[in-house]
Amino acid sequence: MPQSGSMRLLLAGFGNVGRTLAGILAERDAYPGLADLDAAVVGITTGSHGALADSRGIDLASALVWFREHRRFTPGRPDFATLDTAGAVAGLDYDVLVELSPLSVAGRGEPAITHVRGALERGRHVVSANKGPLAWAYRELTALAEERGCALLYEATVMDGAPVFSLARHGLRGNTIERIEGVLNSTTNVMLGEMERGASPAEAVAAAQRAGVAEADPAADIEGWDAAAKVAVLANALMGAELTPDQVERESVAAVTVTRLAAAGSRGCRIKMVCEAFRDGGTVRGRVRAREVRRDDPLALVEGTGSLIRFVTDILGTFTVAEERPDLATTAYGVIADLFAVRLSRA
Repeated sequence: MPQSGSMRLLLAGFGNVGRTLAGILAERDAYPGLADLDAAVVGITTGSHGALADSRGIDLASALVWFREHRRFTPGRPDFATLDTAGAVAGLDYDVLVELSPLSVAGRGEPAITHVRGALERGRHVVSANKGPLAWAYRELTALAEERGCALLYEATVMDGAPVFSLARHGLRGNTIERIEGVLNSTTNVMLGEMERGASPAEAVAAAQRAGVAEADPAADIEGWDAAAKVAVLANALMGAELTPDQVERESVAAVTVTRLAAAGSRGCRIKMVCEAFRDGGTVRGRVRAREVRRDDPLALVEGTGSLIRFVTDILGTFTVAEERPDLATTAYGVIADLFAVRLSRA
């Protein structure tokens, strides 16, 4: 049973990141740094693979074994619940909604936006690894969080668990961010690397899928929607913008040919899919494009599933944050970092 003062978590989504997070929490004794993270998962919901709920705290190790064996939660478990996420958000007793469902481009961030809104309206904190709510409804949701005195945190939405937003929040006070640019989509970065080595576009997609970064349908990555959502979140959270992914200029990685890559190489350059948010007069614009960058530019040095973000500020100047070979635990850590922040806000 959760101890008095424990944070009660509702996990909305139990995909790769959700299961990795659950595995870390189930084995927290193996991670000395998690000793002060007093949390219990009281609910797990999925899109179509069943749900669990237990006010005493779900046995995460058992839940992981069950899901691995059955690929879903079924009535055979005593903590099985006939709940969807909306019902759990509205009806369960929890302190933090951890929104882990996939980005929905077609739904313009829904139904995750509704889930986040529902939790905040109940006075619950929210930690989101889903970019959709922050990309399509940032102003509404942050205003609601402030009104209800709740935390709304989203470290894992960009660059996995790298401290992009907490760094900006705590380390850039007094600066105005003039420009942000980065290599932030692993699928397209893997694809371009493979194509530089002679792979066809289809072979490059297959390589990204084998690396575990591309979905069975990689269209959101290839067409730039994932990157555009990240640009919108960065611009909204760090530059005061009101951008949605629809307003971010997008170029598909499909426009990059082997011939184009070779031509860039002959000029001492590489082509990278670069995410950009920049001030243009009194507005902030966003762009995702295949950009030719010199080989000595840090953007050109990002390999495989790595990522990099560069900030240009008015006082501190230009600085860069890089992430090497992230995995699922890296993304799960972004959620954990936010849970620590929520714990401190409750102290």
